[in-house]
Amino acid sequence: RTARTLSLMASLVAYDDSDSEAETEPAGSFDATGQMKDTSGVARPPEKGFASGTLDVPKAGVQPTKHGSCEDPGGHRLPLAQLGRSDRGSCPSQRLQWPGKEPQVTFPIKEPSRSSLWTSHVPASHIPLAAARFKQVKLSRNFPKSSFCAQSESETVGKNDSSFQKKKCEDCVVPYTPKRLRQLQALSTETGNSKEMEPQGPPAGRAPAPLYVGPRVSEFIQPYLNSHYKETTVPRKVLFHLRGHRGPVNTIQWCPVLSKSHMLLSTSMDKTFKVWNAVDSGHCLQTYSLHTEAVRAARWAPCGRRILSGGFDFALHLTDLETGTQLFSGRSDFRITTLKFHPKDHNIFLCGGFSSEMKAWDIRTGKVMRSYKATIQQTLDILFLREGSEFLSSTDASTRDSADRTIIAWDFRTSAKISNQIFHERFTCPSLALHPREPVFLAQTNGNYLALFSTVWPYRMSRRRRYEGHKVEGYSVGCECSPGGDLLVTGSADGRVLMYSFRTASRACTLQGHTQACVGTTYHPVLPSVLATCSWGGDMKIWH
Repeated sequence: RTARTLSLMASLVAYDDSDSEAETEPAGSFDATGQMKDTSGVARPPEKGFASGTLDVPKAGVQPTKHGSCEDPGGHRLPLAQLGRSDRGSCPSQRLQWPGKEPQVTFPIKEPSRSSLWTSHVPASHIPLAAARFKQVKLSRNFPKSSFCAQSESETVGKNDSSFQKKKCEDCVVPYTPKRLRQLQALSTETGNSKEMEPQGPPAGRAPAPLYVGPRVSEFIQPYLNSHYKETTVPRKVLFHLRGHRGPVNTIQWCPVLSKSHMLLSTSMDKTFKVWNAVDSGHCLQTYSLHTEAVRAARWAPCGRRILSGGFDFALHLTDLETGTQLFSGRSDFRITTLKFHPKDHNIFLCGGFSSEMKAWDIRTGKVMRSYKATIQQTLDILFLREGSEFLSSTDASTRDSADRTIIAWDFRTSAKISNQIFHERFTCPSLALHPREPVFLAQTNGNYLALFSTVWPYRMSRRRRYEGHKVEGYSVGCECSPGGDLLVTGSADGRVLMYSFRTASRACTLQGHTQACVGTTYHPVLPSVLATCSWGGDMKIWH
C-alpha cells in the first residue's frame, strides 16, 4: 500500500507541472538524429537518469526555470541538449565569442594588391599584421629600426583613410644605408650590388657637396716645390688607372696651384666633371653633375679653388670647391666646346663652340662684355698670347686647297682680326698649345702631324720641324709641352701616347696607353716624370 501511494503522488505532481504557465521540456532522451523519444509513460526512479543531462525534480517551493536561462536558481545545470538547441531563448556558447582585446589596426577594404616599399624591404623574420591577428602570433621587435621607418609606421597605424595611406607609401623613399651601419638585412641585400659603383653626384641643378681644399701638401710634391724644375724624364709605368666616367673623357687638367697640384680635373660626355687625387691615392674626391648635357670643357681657375665648366646644354657654371655653391651661372647662345681664363684678369674668360662667334664674359657682372665674330662655323680651341693682349682661335673652316681661316689672330681689346693668313694647308687644327720658354706655339692638325708656329706677327709656320707619327682621324686630340720645354706629348687615335724631342723632332718614346683613342695628355707641373692621359673609352691613366 505504501508503494502504491508514492506512485500515485508522483503522477499527480507530474500532471500539475504540465499545466503550469512555464512549461518545461518533457523528460526524455535523444536519439542519434536528434529526435526526442517519448518516455512519458515510463516511470523511472528519481536517483537514476542521464549521465550528465538529467533534469532534477525541483524541491517544494522552488519555481522551475524558464526558457532562456542556463542554470536554475538552485544551482542545477540544464541538460546539454538544451544548450545545443538553436531556440531563441537558448544561451550562446562562449566559444563563439570574439576575444575582447583586438589589435588597434585598420585594414583597407577592397584595395588592389600592389608592391610597396615596406613589403619588398622587410626582414626575413617579419610577420604581417594580418597574420598576427588571425593566427595570434606575437610580433617580434628584436630587430633594430631606423628612425625613418619608425616615423612612417606611426603615421600609418591608426588612420582609416586608405587613400591617404596609399599616397604616403608611394611618396616614401628608403634612405641609403652604408655597409658598416647596416640596419635592415633586406635593404643591405638590395644595395649590396651598387656599392662597387662609383658614387655619382647630385642631380642636375642642385649644389654639389663642398670639397675641402686643405692646406696639406702631398708628400710626393713637397720636395719639388722650392727646387728648380729639372729635366723631364720619360715615364714607363702606370701609377693609377682611374675609372669612374661612363662616357668618353674629353679633357684633363692638373690644378695650377703647385701646392695643390695633386688634384686632377676631368670632363666627360656623361654630363659630369670630376676632381681626383691622382698623386696620393687615385680616388675620386668629388663628382659634379651640374649640366644636363655633355660637358665638353672645364678649366681650373688660377686660384685653384674654383672650376669653370661649359657643356652642350648652353650653360656656364663657376663652382666654388670649398662651399659647393655656384658663384656664376650663365647661358650661352651655342654649345660650348672650349673655355680659357684671361692670363691677367681672372674675372674674364673666353668661350667658343658651335658658332661663328666667340664671347668674353665678365664674372663680376655676369654679362658678355665683348664678342668676336668671324665667317666660320665652329671654334675648336682658344690660346692666349702676349699676356692676354692677343689670342688665337682655331676653327673648322677650310676649303679644298687652302685653310686660310683655320687659325685666326685677334686683338682682345678691340675685337679686330690681326691675321687670318697663318695656316695655309687644308687641314683643321683641333687643339693649340703654347711653349713655356720659346716664343712658339704648337697646332695639332688632322693631317696627322704637329705644326710649329711663331707667336709674333706674322705668325710664320716652321718648315724645318714637323712632328709626325701619330694619328688624329677626326678626334679632338690634344697636345702639350713639358714644363721644361724639352719634350712634346700628344695622343693618338689608335690609343698610343707619343713623345717627341722639341729640338730634333725625333720620337723619344711611345706608350701603349689605351684601347681606344687617346684624346688628352698633360704633364704634371711639379713632378718631372708624372704624365696623365685620358681616352675616348672613359678611363684615365697616371704614368710615372
